[in-house]
Amino acid sequence: MHELSMAQGIIDAVLKTAEENDAVEVTEVSIEIGRLAMINPEQLRFMLSVLVENTIVENAKIEIEEIPVEIDCPECGFHGNAILDDLDHYAPMVSCPKCDNKRISILNGKDCIVKNIVIEKPDDKED
Repeated sequence: MHELSMAQGIIDAVLKTAEENDAVEVTEVSIEIGRLAMINPEQLRFMLSVLVENTIVENAKIEIEEIPVEIDCPECGFHGNAILDDLDHYAPMVSCPKCDNKRISILNGKDCIVKNIVIEKPDDKED
């Protein structure tokens, strides 16, 4: 269950960024997950909801966006979103949608990125 370690890494990064910016609350976190990162978004969301308890991230809106696999195909010159065969969760097959070539260059879709963090600072709070 690598979603737990990924969720912990995300929360650690968010809390570190919040601390470095003197935040009193994190109100929103945007995360991008590539389809080849092999992370289940619902499991990640659940793990995050547990890990944020009793932190300044507890009430934050957490947005998770799945990013498609973007490829370049040397066989036919296609550049764009790949076909992804999810039959095997641990070893998905990626192929070109134009010529079905499996020897492609993957340009995007393997990462998990904290894209945006919205915080409140002490002077942002109204009395």
